[in-house]
Amino acid sequence: MIRLYDYWRSSAAYRVRIALNLKGAEYERVPVNILPGTDEQLSEYYKSLNPQMRVPAIEVDGRVAGQSLAIIEWIDETIPGPALLPKDPWARLQARAFADVIACDIHPLNNLSPLAVLRRDFGADEAAVSRWYHDWILRGFAALETMAAELPAGPFLFGDAPTIAEIVLVPQVANARRFNVDLSAFPRLVALDEASRALDAFRQAAPENQPKD
Repeated sequence: MIRLYDYWRSSAAYRVRIALNLKGAEYERVPVNILPGTDEQLSEYYKSLNPQMRVPAIEVDGRVAGQSLAIIEWIDETIPGPALLPKDPWARLQARAFADVIACDIHPLNNLSPLAVLRRDFGADEAAVSRWYHDWILRGFAALETMAAELPAGPFLFGDAPTIAEIVLVPQVANARRFNVDLSAFPRLVALDEASRALDAFRQAAPENQPKD
């Protein structure tokens, strides 16, 4: 049994929920409330499980690991079901690169920790924080829209089913909408998001369908 340390609104945890759902895997959800002021991820107990003190993390047979993309690849390698990465090596590289634009370039700069530093150490007001947030999404999405446009047209980027690319994209689009980012310049990304969210695995993983704990 997989134990998922999860927060309902975390986009990184959202990715892992999607991957588990696509595989039809059963898992036990353990809520970790990362809301500022609650900060359960900073507790000594959680730190003993995940030294980085972030969600998600998974526990399997008493072993714990963090980092959503590493977890997704482990899920793909160990759990039977639809492949989460393309079979062709070059397509696998493209899918990973697409996901990494979000997971390595957009999301870390817009996570709770850097936003808190902007407010606390640099005196940024909410308007400035919002401009920062929008700027990094818009830069990354501009690159992703070009990358998507260079691939064959279809409901998904790498064939007839979603891969790690869509698994990582959909939570980031949800973040963009939550913070009122104008997505009109990214029709391919919006279409990919819509096609993905029509699937049960994505719909069941969505933040609005999670317990708010």
